[in-house]
Amino acid sequence: MARPQRNTVPTKSGPRTNEDIQASSVRLINDDGDNIGLVIIEAAMGLADEAGLDLVEVSPGESPVCKLMDYGRARFEAQKKASKARKKQKTFEIKEIKMRPNIDQHDYDVKMRAVSKFLGTGDKVKVTMRFRGREMAHQELGMKLLHKVRDETEEVAKVEQHPKMEGRQMTMVIAPIK
Repeated sequence: MARPQRNTVPTKSGPRTNEDIQASSVRLINDDGDNIGLVIIEAAMGLADEAGLDLVEVSPGESPVCKLMDYGRARFEAQKKASKARKKQKTFEIKEIKMRPNIDQHDYDVKMRAVSKFLGTGDKVKVTMRFRGREMAHQELGMKLLHKVRDETEEVAKVEQHPKMEGRQMTMVIAPIK
């Protein structure tokens, strides 16, 4: 049995232009931004053709507002502006450093160098303290170590999430100071 065909007409995104405008009359704004007033659609299309521009629906409604403009150029400018905004946008990651409460001094120093490097590149750092077995009875050691990390990084970072216990781990998030 054959499936019934669906309407596969693609829907156009963006404002309606030229022949796509369905209203009988429109409020017209010329290319200089001056309000011309209420004009029938045929006259507005004639003005657009004379000027070599497009008639673009700016605000739909009972009597839509239309503007005379070069629509292709306006779309290009908008794409360029959006691309420029994306380039300026700063993306950051959350890097994670895992420690244990009875970490050796050398291992701690290595982890702190990594934390400094991450903060230097503008990334946030999630410091995770993992407790195994009987270490759960000495959570104050983990808290003490996280406070030590906080104190050593206070010139370059601020605590975004204070140490809190989640199951068998204690976590803290620090972010670079801008």
